[in-house]
Order: sequence, then C-alpha cells, then structure tokens
Amino acid sequence: GARVLVRRELAAPELLGLLPTDALDAVAGIRKLRIVETRFDRLEAQAPVYAVDWVCCALGTTLRKAGSRAAFRQVDFDHPLQIAQLALAQGAQRLMLVSAKGADARSPVFYNRTKGELEEALRDLGFAHVSVAQPSLLKGPRAEFRLGERLALALGGLFPSAWKPVHADQVAAGLLASGREGLPGWHVLSNAALRRMR
Repeated sequence: GARVLVRRELAAPELLGLLPTDALDAVAGIRKLRIVETRFDRLEAQAPVYAVDWVCCALGTTLRKAGSRAAFRQVDFDHPLQIAQLALAQGAQRLMLVSAKGADARSPVFYNRTKGELEEALRDLGFAHVSVAQPSLLKGPRAEFRLGERLALALGGLFPSAWKPVHADQVAAGLLASGREGLPGWHVLSNAALRRMR
C-alpha cells in the first residue's frame, strides 16, 4: 500500500482534500493508504517506511516561512535528498519530484539554486526512472494567506504561457502519468506540459 509522510497527524479526508467522508470510497486504494506522522529531523528512524517501489516528493516551503536560508535548505534540499536515498536503499526504482521552473544549480537566485542543486544531487543517485515537475506558480487551496502569491495568481493571465500558473492537480497528474509510463532515465515536465494535463 501507499505511505504518506506528514509532519502532523492528518486524517485521509484532510490529506486528500475531500470533505465528505463517504467520498473516500471513490478513491482507489484509499483503504491501503498509510499515513505516517514523521519527524523530518529523524527520517532515518523509520527506515522500513521507505520500502517502496516509487517515491514521490513534494516537500517545499518559502524562505519567509522557514525563517532562514539554512532552514529553507533543510526542507527543500536536505529532506528530499535523504528521503530519496532511504527509498533507493530499500529498493525504490522510480522517483517523482516537484521542483520549480527556473531550477538551476548555478542560478544567482537562492530559491532556484537550491532547487537546481537538489535536481543535480538526485540525478546522481541512480534511480531507474526520475520525473521532475518544474511548475511555475501553483494554483490550489492553501492553509495560509500569501499576498504576493494571490496577486500573482490574479494577474496570471498576463504572464507568458510558459510562466502561467498551473494547478497542483495538474502537477500531480503529470508526475503520475510519467511515473506510470516509467521510461528509463531523467524526465523533466515543463510548466507548459503540466498545464496541458487534465
């Protein structure tokens, strides 16, 4: 069954964004879903959790929420890399990652550089298949209010197509489709490709 690592206790309806409990029956495999409350500073303590065929990482924060560059890097680089390493050591063959448009290990922009450095580190691990989604601004429900993000979403129609906001559901659909196909090697899903997902 599937395992989901979370920082705090969550019920399946909250995790999946479904309000009516009876709607869970419509989600294939929901009864096999295992929600694992995790201390991300001690990921290695739950090694058996990583015995999976696929691993999908959508960890990320903002510099403002993290509070410092070091804390941001821990969430956006250290934790995803360690999760991938632990899963690979347990036999995982496919990796799906939510990165970001503009990810570049040589970027002068700290956010883009961190995302790019993670991509480079993951590329060297040796997964049989890797899918990397590089979305622009993500649309979808948020637990917190971010003024800059709200303004950008409101003006998103004015952005060039390659930078237009993309819905989180489209990112998930793109990664799932690529992972299911499972072609060997490294596969980047551009923002434009993600926006075409239904």
